[in-house]
Amino acid sequence: MAQKPSIPKGTRDFGQLEMARRNYIFDTIKGVFSLFGFQQIETPAMENIGTLMGKYGEEGDKLLFRIQNSGEKAALAPEKGLRYDLTVPFARYVVQHREEISFPFKRFQIQPVWRADRPQKGRYREFYQCDVDVIGSNSLVGELELIQIVEEVYRRLGINVCLHLNNRKVLAGIAEVIGAPDKMMDITVAIDKLDKIGVEAVNAELSERGLSNEAIEALQPILNLSGSTTEKLTALRDVLANSETGLKGIEELETLFGLIEVTGVKLNIELDLCLARGLNYYTGAIFEVKALDAQIGSITGGGRYDNLTGIFGLPDVSGVGISFGADRIYDVLTELDLFPKELQSATQVLFATFGEEELCYALKWAKALREKGITVEVYPEPTKMKKQMGYADAKQIPFVAIVGGDEMAQNKVMLKNMASGEQKQVTLEELWQIQTNNLTK
Repeated sequence: MAQKPSIPKGTRDFGQLEMARRNYIFDTIKGVFSLFGFQQIETPAMENIGTLMGKYGEEGDKLLFRIQNSGEKAALAPEKGLRYDLTVPFARYVVQHREEISFPFKRFQIQPVWRADRPQKGRYREFYQCDVDVIGSNSLVGELELIQIVEEVYRRLGINVCLHLNNRKVLAGIAEVIGAPDKMMDITVAIDKLDKIGVEAVNAELSERGLSNEAIEALQPILNLSGSTTEKLTALRDVLANSETGLKGIEELETLFGLIEVTGVKLNIELDLCLARGLNYYTGAIFEVKALDAQIGSITGGGRYDNLTGIFGLPDVSGVGISFGADRIYDVLTELDLFPKELQSATQVLFATFGEEELCYALKWAKALREKGITVEVYPEPTKMKKQMGYADAKQIPFVAIVGGDEMAQNKVMLKNMASGEQKQVTLEELWQIQTNNLTK
């Protein structure tokens, strides 16, 4: 018996409608990236495992997909892995191609990544990231532009979002003042889960990670800090008064919020001091974006990394980037029914015919309309009209141009509006005008 076809868990097939919707997301995001002067690159699906290991933290390293070497010299070849994200390969790219690029280097990248994670709603083993980064500048204008990009992308997609903002220097300062400077990574990994597992579970994890009861107790007022952005930062200045690193983080946040106000950003932004982002390479501002009207995790995230290229031999090059999770955005748009209805069918007109002579007539008209930019299909054989109309219905094609002997004699077609059922004979010029008007509605 033939094996039933299947795909690996955590992966998905995408049909025609799904691809039309995904391309709508990609095209929207690309358009905004380009608006800010970012240009596209691509990197290989696989990297040498040494490029990837040690860049994502203990938990991230466990989720790397390793590729088994094969062939005659497999034992001598470097071990490889599927890329976990696009940021580390980007850093490798910058170092490898540093003589060919100009700094600050503004790039975007839209490609799939892979993680050996447990599949669940909104979490896949293979998924696309849409990354935008600027590297080679310390200016907080980079952070501001990413926030503006988030605002414009989600405005165009029609998704109500909140951007959560924090700074890793603030987190480092917190670790200092509670007497656990060597536990910063343990603290950030734990409190990054606060909104998922709650304060008690976070405290339990902190204890498991070796923090003293005194340190955990000192952390509680920070975990529960409330009020306006100004009030939070003012209170935090007092808490971090003895931490130079922490005060630097507060200064960066104050500067960034000042730029946000000056440029009139209307995006809903929340200073979230429990936001940590679990990746090791973040050193400054960190971002996370959540949809307000859908129950799903973050749909965009990123931050500042000061020395990611240093591990590849190019030290002291700062960068900042953000990644849009296309698959989660797709799920949000689907749940909220926000995809444009015209994506249901790319075809504007289907030609339906009664015979071979009419088919040849329709093919000539189809060619003329395509030359004018109208998307056209011709049903490939003059079969029963019911079957041809059923095809148009199944693909949600809005207009059917019916060709019979009478229409050919008058150099016209019978145009049927599939939504209203209205039919009328039209010339080629009239058909083109109707479709042009329909596109501009």
